[in-house]
Amino acid sequence: MADFAKERNWDQFHSPRNLLLAMVGEVGELSEIFQWKGEVPKGLPDWKEDEKVHLGEELSDVLLYLVRLSDICGIDLGKAALRKVELNAIKYPASKNYGTNDDGTAEMCG
Repeated sequence: MADFAKERNWDQFHSPRNLLLAMVGEVGELSEIFQWKGEVPKGLPDWKEDEKVHLGEELSDVLLYLVRLSDICGIDLGKAALRKVELNAIKYPASKNYGTNDDGTAEMCG
């Protein structure tokens, strides 16, 4: 990503703030794909192939901005993600049942 941006002279625009705002914009585009579909099953079995391709493109845009942002901020994203998984393992031990809350909504972590 750094080479890609440098070859296009984009470094001048890639401040942490600008990258974050660009990523938020891409998350908005990703959200639009799901906006009127309601809940969808895993694997998206009812989606057309072109919808899945579009989804992959938007997911990739978000990922690429995230990778670029982490690089610009000097964060090793791989290490940070592994550390976060370890912290979540402590915060949410597997020995506890995380099935559902009393009100029937799924309990989330993160």
